Amino acid sequence: MKIRPATKQDIASIRHIAHETWPVAYAKILATEQLEYMLGLMYNNAALEEQFDQGHHFFIAEADDNQAIGFAGTSELVPGKTWKLHKLYVLPGIQKSGTGKALMQAVVAIAKAHHATELSLNVNRNNPAYHYYLKSGFEVAETVDIPIGSGFFMHDYVMKKPI
Repeated sequence: MKIRPATKQDIASIRHIAHETWPVAYAKILATEQLEYMLGLMYNNAALEEQFDQGHHFFIAEADDNQAIGFAGTSELVPGKTWKLHKLYVLPGIQKSGTGKALMQAVVAIAKAHHATELSLNVNRNNPAYHYYLKSGFEVAETVDIPIGSGFFMHDYVMKKPI
């Protein structure tokens, strides 16, 4: 497995991984309507291209056969202080293989290269990944309910960790 920076040419792979992981990760947390709404909102080509254009950095995890098996997305939140991990997804059959950890290390490395001292993320309060983040050194900084349109909300923890 290797981690590499993603480009706009990787948008199809990012979308594929999101569409494979979200139904598994969120089936017990979100109603099908909200899951489909959020995937359409956050993972359409234009939204992902805009994130690249706005300075988001994406990383792709590839298997030995060069197939994309996971991705992470991050950007600077507070210059010289905080970077945000926006996305971290690994295909369901490959989770717990170290891929997520390797993607996280790539995110921390780019944040540190930009002189960040803190990494922040949002995670659904009922997402089992919350426990992964706790084990990775994150702590809950606040609890938020974020309206995302069409009457849907994200019920998240904002988590932070020093880097």
